[in-house]
Amino acid sequence: MNRPSPRLLLSLGIFLMLLGIVLPFLMVVHLLESTFFLNFFSWGASVTGLSLGMIGFALYGRIRRD
Repeated sequence: MNRPSPRLLLSLGIFLMLLGIVLPFLMVVHLLESTFFLNFFSWGASVTGLSLGMIGFALYGRIRRD
């Protein structure tokens, strides 16, 4: 079974975490309209990015140990 690349997971996780920070900031400064969908999308991006980052770190540590 092919393992996903830890570098890819970490990069995607960082991107999603940054998206989860930038979107609420743009809503606060009124550059984006705060909608129900955008609020939950931002939250979901942040949680998914955190999860992918943690999985990426775990895989990276496992590969380095092997």
